[in-house]
Amino acid sequence: MAANSFMVPLGTPAPAFDLTAVNGGSVALDDFKGSPATLVTFLSNHCPYVRHIETALGALATGYGSRLSVVAICSNDSVTYPDDDATHLAEQAARAGFAFPYLLDETQEVAKSYRAACTPDFFLYDGELRLVYRGQFDDSRPGNDVPVTGATLRAAIDALLAGEPVGADQRPSIGCGIKWKPGNAPA
Repeated sequence: MAANSFMVPLGTPAPAFDLTAVNGGSVALDDFKGSPATLVTFLSNHCPYVRHIETALGALATGYGSRLSVVAICSNDSVTYPDDDATHLAEQAARAGFAFPYLLDETQEVAKSYRAACTPDFFLYDGELRLVYRGQFDDSRPGNDVPVTGATLRAAIDALLAGEPVGADQRPSIGCGIKWKPGNAPA
């Protein structure tokens, strides 16, 4: 069932995390300090909304190079949704051209702290790791025949990198609801 972003208040600081990457090692929010822009995105492998944009997301991230730090987090229950386990996420990263870390949020605490609701869910932070954008990748959805461009997210990134204000008129992302472990869903 489709879910929308919660639209966390702009200016909210990025919650800390230190998670295991699908290819080994760990990655922490502190690893992105000093970056002019940091994109934290909640993804999954099984969701058709993510699959619809994943290649364009990989290209978008690569296109910004070192000006944009990107990290993906999967918080889904991989017992109930085995396509979202580390092996399948690594396959997705290779298929989609993700050159950024893809992390496992096995306790689902990071998803809760970010107030992530769906996959994909995008959170763009400035150089002080304060939220400047949350919402959709673009207007494309599976089956709506709108080209996948990343235009909405790209406009926010471009404004941030140019030192301009990111517009406050932001549309929620829509995608598959996060697959919470029993008893873990936020209240």
